[in-house]
Amino acid sequence: MSDIRRLLHSAVYRISVHNRPQLPPDEGIEVAVAGRSNAGKSSLINRLCRQTSLARTSRTPGRTRQLVFFQLDEQRHLVDLPGYGYAAVSGDMKKHWQGLIQGYLEKRAALAGLVIVMDIRHPLKDTDRQLAEFALHRHLPMHVVLTKADKLGHGKRVEAVRAVRQAFGGRATVQAFSATKGIGLEDLEAVMAAWYGVDVQGG
Repeated sequence: MSDIRRLLHSAVYRISVHNRPQLPPDEGIEVAVAGRSNAGKSSLINRLCRQTSLARTSRTPGRTRQLVFFQLDEQRHLVDLPGYGYAAVSGDMKKHWQGLIQGYLEKRAALAGLVIVMDIRHPLKDTDRQLAEFALHRHLPMHVVLTKADKLGHGKRVEAVRAVRQAFGGRATVQAFSATKGIGLEDLEAVMAAWYGVDVQGG
């Protein structure tokens, strides 16, 4: 098994953070995963870590309301950010989420990269663009994952990836992914390996 797979498979829940003072010490290496509600973020995390219920999946959009830290080893964490863009959430809750996410992305020194999850059939919503622009303004490495790629044929997948890549003008890497079929899993592992500083080939 490669070093990155061994690292990701060892993921365990550490803490759920509702307010910035609850954040763990700002040290080591963290990779954050963000996305609109129901874009497939939890399914991506579970597939990436080869666990069925590490990240909670729900048919109810907006269920994740905190930053969830998964510990990979003593120095590395994977962070599940609250889903955004769900209209039924109250205005106060939206402001709380935005403040929590923005504060984390803006000030977190340990943050090595941001994965933005988008449904390949409906990418580049306004909230996706806003989050991406904020991350790019901070010069944060960004990787866009277009989920549910099994819902489209190969040609449409390639077309969607090309369109999103062009939209960001080379400022972000982009790939297609399917949690159910495993499409693009190795590409995502390679990005994680680079950010976490581990060998993608080691065995």
